[in-house]
Amino acid sequence: MSSLVALPVTANLPYQHTDDVFIEGDWSPATGTGRTLVTNPATQEVWGSVPQASVADLDRAVAAARRAFTGAGHANGWRDLTPTERAGFLLRLADEVEKRAEAISHTNTWENGSPVAESSRAAGNAASIFRYFASLAGLLETPDIRPFPDGSGETVVRQDPIGVCALIAPWNFPINLVVAKLAPALMAGCTVVIKPASPTPLSVRLIIDAARAAGIPAGVINLVTGPGSFGDALVKHPGIDKVAFTGSTPVGRTIAGACGQLLRPVTLELGGKSSALVLPDVDLDALSQVLIRTCMRNTGQTCYISTRILAPAQRYDELVDMVTATIAAAKQGDPMQPDTVFGPAATRAQEQTVREYIRSGVAEGARATTGGDVSSGFDRGFFVKPTVFADVTPGMRIAREEIFGPVLSILRYSSLDEGIELANNTAFGLGGTIFSGDPERAFRIAGRLDTGSVGLGFFASNHAAPFAGRHDSGLGAEFGPEGLKAYLAPQSVHRRIR
Repeated sequence: MSSLVALPVTANLPYQHTDDVFIEGDWSPATGTGRTLVTNPATQEVWGSVPQASVADLDRAVAAARRAFTGAGHANGWRDLTPTERAGFLLRLADEVEKRAEAISHTNTWENGSPVAESSRAAGNAASIFRYFASLAGLLETPDIRPFPDGSGETVVRQDPIGVCALIAPWNFPINLVVAKLAPALMAGCTVVIKPASPTPLSVRLIIDAARAAGIPAGVINLVTGPGSFGDALVKHPGIDKVAFTGSTPVGRTIAGACGQLLRPVTLELGGKSSALVLPDVDLDALSQVLIRTCMRNTGQTCYISTRILAPAQRYDELVDMVTATIAAAKQGDPMQPDTVFGPAATRAQEQTVREYIRSGVAEGARATTGGDVSSGFDRGFFVKPTVFADVTPGMRIAREEIFGPVLSILRYSSLDEGIELANNTAFGLGGTIFSGDPERAFRIAGRLDTGSVGLGFFASNHAAPFAGRHDSGLGAEFGPEGLKAYLAPQSVHRRIR
């Protein structure tokens, strides 16, 4: 058995045990009595804790956000600043986030086990998101005037900030999936109350520190911590005007139901079961170079990755061999080591879920070519051996359900039409990739896939383009102008001109 050597808790982890929530521009003690422990999933050591805020804390946070939004009748609120003024704050915030890059990376890895090679990108990516949305100031400041069809008048279409927003983030990318909501909300003129996931409540505090250093006015950003039930209270709070959530589809359905009852706008970025459609003319060497990033990023704990590989029958065996060899050769171990590719599952519950899926795959007749429900080789930590399944059929659970762990399924198809049908034979519609030696052909085929995003030969999100799920993968869009509009409410002002 291998033993991981725990990195001593150092100044690189500025937040460990804390009693505070962040409300109206300052840290203050939570009034709730419970605590949430933070566990390093690579070592199973409890190294941090945060308070479970009370309903009174939530009320204070929402009230602070409301005052900051409106100005409380005695000053300009955040909504009253010009887009250019708000953009200035976002640009300073981006700079401050980058200054905290190492602390963000290390705290992130200690919270959820993301390999440091992954978490080290978090601050730079967050800064890039802030800068992108700051660049849209001109879009908000450009007059939108639409003439009446008969020429008798015109309509000025204004875009008002929607109000106080609840931002609820998951544990797999605790920084970037907060910032993907925070940046457009701030740019639009909204104020926010953030609730991070219970396993990852500490790294986001570094974003709060960056916001304070950037001079974001008091009350514009507020942070409360608590269990999932506390998120439900935030969603249903009467002072919330919009909800933005990233997480599982079952929880998303519950939030959608609550928001539907309240007629409250909601953006949901949910689960996925995306496919990598491999065409017969594929260059397997090129595919092997991007396989893990495309299909098993962050130890398989990424919503859009292509965890189903659809292989042409005539190249099925050699594709299985390549995928198996690539995954088996990738290092699993201490996520603080820069050459580690696969870390642990983020929580004990997630480890158990992934292992149960692996057992179901074997029971239903799939063949594990590497990994399987075997010993991880480590004497502690929530590790699951990265697993590749061949001989997978469409009806198997591992081919239909989101696993959220290091498990790949390789399915066989005989014709292109069958491959496209398999790609679309899912309840989800979030991501997907096409691998082909003919980029133009791949581009044409992309239009036949029923999914929100498709990568040709790789997968990556673009902050300037919408990231939107279909079907069970969510509602609305993040990123791009579309992501900004999710935090705006249109107002049409009609006036006569003759």
